[in-house]
Amino acid sequence: MANPSLVELKKDVNQSAGKTRSKKTTHDFIVIGLGSMGSSTCYYLAKQGFTVLGIEQHEITHENGSHSGQSRLIRQAYFEHPDYVPLLRQAYEGWLDLEQISESQLFYDTGILYSGKANDFLIKGSLRSASQYDIDVQELNNDEVKRQYSQFNLPPDYTTILEPNAGFVTPERAILTYVQQAISSGAEIHRNETVESVTDKEGGVTVKTSQNTYRARKLIVTAGAWTARLLPFLKPKLKVTRQVISWVNTTNDKNYRLGDLPCWGINQEGSAGLYYGFPILDHCQFGGPPGLKIGYHFPGEETDPDNQAEKNVDEDKEIIANFMSKFLPGCFKSFSEIKSCLYTYSPDDHFIIDHHPDLHNVIFAAGFSGHGFKFAPVIGMALADLASEGSTKLPIKFLSLDRFE
Repeated sequence: MANPSLVELKKDVNQSAGKTRSKKTTHDFIVIGLGSMGSSTCYYLAKQGFTVLGIEQHEITHENGSHSGQSRLIRQAYFEHPDYVPLLRQAYEGWLDLEQISESQLFYDTGILYSGKANDFLIKGSLRSASQYDIDVQELNNDEVKRQYSQFNLPPDYTTILEPNAGFVTPERAILTYVQQAISSGAEIHRNETVESVTDKEGGVTVKTSQNTYRARKLIVTAGAWTARLLPFLKPKLKVTRQVISWVNTTNDKNYRLGDLPCWGINQEGSAGLYYGFPILDHCQFGGPPGLKIGYHFPGEETDPDNQAEKNVDEDKEIIANFMSKFLPGCFKSFSEIKSCLYTYSPDDHFIIDHHPDLHNVIFAAGFSGHGFKFAPVIGMALADLASEGSTKLPIKFLSLDRFE
């Protein structure tokens, strides 16, 4: 598959989106927020022949939310909970279908290496899901790790496992591709348009924006960090945090390039969160800064998505540099760039997907807690089902709102 450059794809999609704008104000469905879940939902509704309006307050794509940053992990040995595995299997199929339709590569099966103490959440949870659903994972001893992955220095008392059928998805390209396919299926896409109010009445919903007022049978809200602004009842259940991601210049890039290094996750003993990383990717093809991408998965400081204070990243740099000196010795040369994205955490770190309890024509998906992107195909399918049929056969019941009651 020959992917066009990300810059070319983004230019083409945003130009195509501009051409879809019409004077039509009534649609079958409106989707607010065209990140991962919203772009997927637009596609799955439009390809069924429904009239769909997708509204995005920024460009498609952008760095103001949760879907930027060049790469996102995708895996099935899911340490968060085994209940996600059936959804992941459907998501894998969805990514493959989108690749075939668009003739572009989105999923890269680098494998993912997991390492930590045998009883920590990463190892125990991954092995539990793998055992329950017969997922291929391979436990590696210290000699095998040193021989196959000499870039890492892992403590001898750590358990290390490899999930071969795992890797990363390219988020910006995936979203642009979903929007591109939605437009090809007839969806109308509005960018740089801000939603001001939502009114639900019998028989439909009204959405007032900075540019017009629209009507639809159903509204799907997938607005990420801005969800609680549109649906205030969710405010007590959603916490928006600022997460730091780093790109590092290495002392020898050939040891850390795509094809030479798997994706990885390491739970350092004594750390509350998870360090994770990716091989060096060509920034023209994949977007993002050059260098080796490394992040820390743990709730950052709470923030306002519209008024993010400038952050001193010296402490974050020190944390990453110290981690690398222990686990990737001889790799670190300098920081290429530090960026941030927004996570929207639910109270239990699991997604919330449901009908609005009071606005009967409104459906929402929120609280993806920093691990949602890989599910974009299956969440889009589920939301399309909920909007068009009122229910879905996909196993999302464990993510419903009533678990908090």
